[in-house]
Amino acid sequence: MNKYFIVHKPFNVLSQFSSTDDKKTLKDFFDVPSNVYPIGRLDYDSEGLLILSDDKKLNQNLLDPLQEHEREYWVQVEGNISEDAMDKLQNGVSININGKMYGTKKCVVKKFIHSPKVSERNPPIRFRKSVPDSWIKIILREGKNRQVRKMTAAVGFPTLRLIRYRIEKITLDDLLPAEMKIISKQELYNLLKIKKEK
Repeated sequence: MNKYFIVHKPFNVLSQFSSTDDKKTLKDFFDVPSNVYPIGRLDYDSEGLLILSDDKKLNQNLLDPLQEHEREYWVQVEGNISEDAMDKLQNGVSININGKMYGTKKCVVKKFIHSPKVSERNPPIRFRKSVPDSWIKIILREGKNRQVRKMTAAVGFPTLRLIRYRIEKITLDDLLPAEMKIISKQELYNLLKIKKEK
């Protein structure tokens, strides 16, 4: 029987269970069987939703670019982001991926009117009165290395904090940083809109 877990990865934690340079890993927070591993990844300095499992088929499906699973990120950016910058993000910008320029696919970008309710980050973002910040929601159907950070930098609004809030219909709701919940295969596959093989 495959096992499935949804976790809230804290800030400054590697998306893996072993470390060679004293950085914190998932092992410091989550007690799961040794053959369970993260499906996909979140950068060390990003937070939020991560799925852990020993299901190789799920791994192939979720990471297959052709499946275009929706991923929603809540992003705190430096500066009061403009409509023009958000339009550029939505229509695609050029970012550097492994030394080559890549045009991002069209995506959904919305500005939060009020800052979203998110947990305190440890350590917190450095607060500067003279520099405003804004929160935006970015919904992607692709996942290049450090894509969101590169996208917001490309339009002149560097990312201060990045939280993956949702993958398809799975959300971070009710999960605090370093918390985990067990989920059944059926529920997980339904929420991810993956057809189970008979």
